[in-house]
Amino acid sequence: MRWGNLLKVALILLLAAGVTFAAFFRVPAVPWLPLTQDISLGLDLQGGVHVVLEAVDTEEMKATPDAVRRAMGMLEERINQFGVTEPLLQQQGASRIIVEIAGVNDPEQVVNDLIRPAHLEFKTEDGETVLTGADLADAREQYDPATMQAVVNLTWSAEGAKVFADVTTEHVGRTLGIYLDGQLLQNPVIKQPILDGKAVITGYESLEEAHRIAVLLRSGALPVKLEVMEKRTVGPQLGADSLARSVNAGIIGFGAILLFMLAYYRLPGLVAAFSLSVYGVLVLLILAAFNATLTLAGIFGFLLSLGIAIDANIIIFERLKEELRTGRSLRSAVDAGFKRAFVTILDANVTTLIAAAILFAFLPIAYKGFALTLGIGILTSMFTGLVLTRWMLQLIAGSGLANSPRLYRA
Repeated sequence: MRWGNLLKVALILLLAAGVTFAAFFRVPAVPWLPLTQDISLGLDLQGGVHVVLEAVDTEEMKATPDAVRRAMGMLEERINQFGVTEPLLQQQGASRIIVEIAGVNDPEQVVNDLIRPAHLEFKTEDGETVLTGADLADAREQYDPATMQAVVNLTWSAEGAKVFADVTTEHVGRTLGIYLDGQLLQNPVIKQPILDGKAVITGYESLEEAHRIAVLLRSGALPVKLEVMEKRTVGPQLGADSLARSVNAGIIGFGAILLFMLAYYRLPGLVAAFSLSVYGVLVLLILAAFNATLTLAGIFGFLLSLGIAIDANIIIFERLKEELRTGRSLRSAVDAGFKRAFVTILDANVTTLIAAAILFAFLPIAYKGFALTLGIGILTSMFTGLVLTRWMLQLIAGSGLANSPRLYRA
């Protein structure tokens, strides 16, 4: 039995060493490492744009509270169709909207596309508007198989299709101008009546450009004019630098703590090093499983929860030392030490969890990641501290080969 427990401990430590090696050196044979590949990064870690928009009155549109709310819904729809992840969109005051978009290659173009009115008009040669974007049912970009050029295919609503059929029938041989936000996109000649309720806009340099126009047309015209009051761009290099500095600081701090635990607590310090390593991997797995967005605030929450996890191990080991000094056997000291430490650890973690929940409920969206990672870290640290650490110490006690009080600094 003793050798069986010792073998279990050895296998666990070898597995931990292998996972750590793969994580640091990114062994290609381990496809799920590094875990951070499945975690989205926020604006401050991968770059992007922060913009403050303000709704303003015009002769055609007034910046009413209802118009601002509808504008937020339209902006969200446009952002989602641009294909970016985890955007931040919130109202500030009565007429301002804050937008944060991470991971975009061309922030200027994205902001311009967001606030464009996207007013589509079809005009005859005499300047009469016969159709607008309100008559549109759908707009999709694609490559024209015949010319291999990017185009936008328009599909009209039932009423719009009837009007379009009448217009194309009456104006065969004449041009029909296609205008977006007052600018002429195309001025094609109507060669024959189009009765199927479909139209094609050509003349795009790339499929990406056609996609942007299709997104604008699908989402429709904004219900109010938006002006840019503030725009702040975080470059990808600056975001990468912030991430690298945070990771390096975390690695150095974590390494220093593990060395201290090993030097001061000896064998329990080695157990703590394994337990804390498992804790870090579990937190990353949970964040990856929920496709969470990691920001600098989230990293700070993770590091704070790491400190709480270390504190739990210190409480456990101090109780264990006290029990060993009374003359108890190692197995008995482990059980008694955990019983004495449990209430203290539970009380500290529950109060911190309550604080994290309050912060999550009342902090601005940009800082909710701090409270979320703090809460996840606390729950994970309770598992690794009260379950994994105890199980490891019980295995060691059962092996009978490491019972000397000196190994526990008792």
